[in-house]
Amino acid sequence: MDLIDCLNPFTPQPIKDSRIKIPRRLPSGRGGFFKEAIPKPAVLSDFPRTYSRYGIPPLIFETELLRVKKPDAIFLTSMMTYWYPGVFETIDVIKNIFPGIPVVLGGNYATLCADHAEKHSGADIVVRGEGERALSRLLKDLFNDTPQLLPEKDDLDSYPLPCFNLLPYMDQVPIMTSRGCPFKCSYCASRILNGGFRTRDPVKVVDEIAFWNKGFGIKNFSFYDDALLVDKEKRVIPMLEEILRRGLECSFHCPNGLHLREVDRFLSGLMFRAGFKTIRFGFETSNAGRQVDTGGKITNDETKAAVVYLKEAGYNTKDIGMYILCGLPGQNTAEVIESIDFVRSCGAKPVIAEFSPIPGTQIWEEAVRTSPYDIENEPLFHNNTLLPCRRKDFTYEMYRELINRARKSIH
Repeated sequence: MDLIDCLNPFTPQPIKDSRIKIPRRLPSGRGGFFKEAIPKPAVLSDFPRTYSRYGIPPLIFETELLRVKKPDAIFLTSMMTYWYPGVFETIDVIKNIFPGIPVVLGGNYATLCADHAEKHSGADIVVRGEGERALSRLLKDLFNDTPQLLPEKDDLDSYPLPCFNLLPYMDQVPIMTSRGCPFKCSYCASRILNGGFRTRDPVKVVDEIAFWNKGFGIKNFSFYDDALLVDKEKRVIPMLEEILRRGLECSFHCPNGLHLREVDRFLSGLMFRAGFKTIRFGFETSNAGRQVDTGGKITNDETKAAVVYLKEAGYNTKDIGMYILCGLPGQNTAEVIESIDFVRSCGAKPVIAEFSPIPGTQIWEEAVRTSPYDIENEPLFHNNTLLPCRRKDFTYEMYRELINRARKSIH
């Protein structure tokens, strides 16, 4: 088995093209990726921003492919729906080098825009939803073979550990303690991408952390759960206590929005002592009506209390990031300003998160009605940089002012 990471920021081949921006990486595993400005797709020609390709340059990808023994099949994943041009370009390169080898496309884009992917991507098979659930069928279709052993679909602890050791570099490792989310926020695709809310044994999660820490020297881990803190007494609290019991000296990062409602004095203290460094929360808005309409997962009073607990535990303002959604259908700039100022008044850091319309979500139909773009038929228009569902009186100049306001509010 071979794995090519198209986002590898440490490619050993020298980059001699001055148009390609070399990424800067931090010891924690955070940082950028290779970036190259390329011609815009025709539908974005009038948008006043540079269009770029992220990841290893195509020439390096071709070189990496040529090093691989001729495969029986090639599996390709995809993330954001509006990143599909890169997926298409990757498939083109693969088919030029390995003609006749079946290409299987999965991931978020393939699930959320399956019809688009099947019609335009060039992949031989498009998998919707979780890849493990399709594995038995895929092996039958591709090789007329039936696997002798497969993990239990709903038992995440029966799944083997991801093969991160196949990566050409390991400066941090992502961890999942669950899949899905019990909430049904109107803007979120978690319920579409995952087959219900399923959780892992917290002690086995720590076993996985210890495996990478002791065996590979990894000290930085990122949690990408949609609901890491939910059902905390049975899940995150035992996990944190086990991390402390074993004396694992690691740093943990939570780029995905954590649930503020679960934060209390005890949990805050455990998170701080266990090494949770980068903490981000899904606050979204201070508007009480929209809080209810989008999912009812937090209130302003609960937010104030959570920040108090976090600061008592040792976190400071810059540590406590609160995501604020910007560009929701019907949203005006006043709401975003009020949300920024509210987060600042609580003693936390506002972080602007531009809204991206996602097919199949509860807010999708409203997004289709309000967007001036053809978001139903062109996934490029899902790009949050466009603010594709902003009101006409919500200008890009106002948006830039909001960004500056959020950044300046940090002391």
